[in-house]
Amino acid sequence: MDRFVGQGRLEWWANQSICLEMYDINIIATLDAVGKWRATGRHANALDATQREGWYFLMEMDPHFSIAFPGEDCGGITVRVVEAEDGTLTFVEAPDWDGSVSVTFDLT
Repeated sequence: MDRFVGQGRLEWWANQSICLEMYDINIIATLDAVGKWRATGRHANALDATQREGWYFLMEMDPHFSIAFPGEDCGGITVRVVEAEDGTLTFVEAPDWDGSVSVTFDLT
């Protein structure tokens, strides 16, 4: 794949069995001459207030998602997601990410 323009899906996995949320995205992914993968995109549909709150919560917990492309049952590329103020999403491949995150909850 040198270039993919289309729809995909971001998946946020709590563990290997539980996907907490999925977001449809429009994505442009390219592979340059040296094999460097780059991608940007946007949410395919505007997030309502509840979805936006969930998005911010997951991004704060851990901004690593899996990207699933059309025809894939679950995401195969792990990326770190960065959202710009204008809503543009940048995806940075994170192949060495081990899925662990340290989260502290204040329940008081």
